[in-house]
Amino acid sequence: MSVTLRGYVFLDALQPQLAAFTGTTCRGFLPLAGQASLWVEIAPGMLINRVTDVALKATRATPAVQVVERAFGLLEVHHDDKGEVMAAGAAILKHLNVGETQRIKPKVVSNQIIRAVEPYQAQLINRNRQGMMLIPGQSLFILETEPAAYAVLAANEAEKAANVNLVSLQPFGAFGRLWMAGSEAEIDAAAAAAVAAIEAVWRRAPG
Repeated sequence: MSVTLRGYVFLDALQPQLAAFTGTTCRGFLPLAGQASLWVEIAPGMLINRVTDVALKATRATPAVQVVERAFGLLEVHHDDKGEVMAAGAAILKHLNVGETQRIKPKVVSNQIIRAVEPYQAQLINRNRQGMMLIPGQSLFILETEPAAYAVLAANEAEKAANVNLVSLQPFGAFGRLWMAGSEAEIDAAAAAAVAAIEAVWRRAPG
């Protein structure tokens, strides 16, 4: 069966909000801030079950997220020892018979900042968020990525770069989506870091 490596995202240190958000929303084992983390997205989705099996049998890495869709599958594994996470990635790539350079080149599908968010819009967003609350008057950064897994890279780098709040994150499906809130200046810095991180990943284009 032909396999497409859609996303391969290695994070050397999970930032506190991303780690907390993942722990809040995942059905696996909670990651902690500072741990190394690997997110792998493949097609077809059902093969992610075998990918998880390979990673866990080869290393001591722990899974937090496994999403199985018909089209795409997503796995996250993490560990205090960065070497364990890298070894898990190597085992996955060997099993799939692909190299990291064969991952799809990510792109920013949409990128917008809403400044001085109105109270009613803040209420709408807060009803659907799983992270921090959006406060009226804050600026809101919304990013959409393809493949979806790269939304976590954007979130981690944005959190490193600025004092912002992670409102929500969806790193699976056809597109990844990220919502972050904060002051206008901090959101500008976060947005720049997020977009730069995505654009810096040079790999093959879709197709």
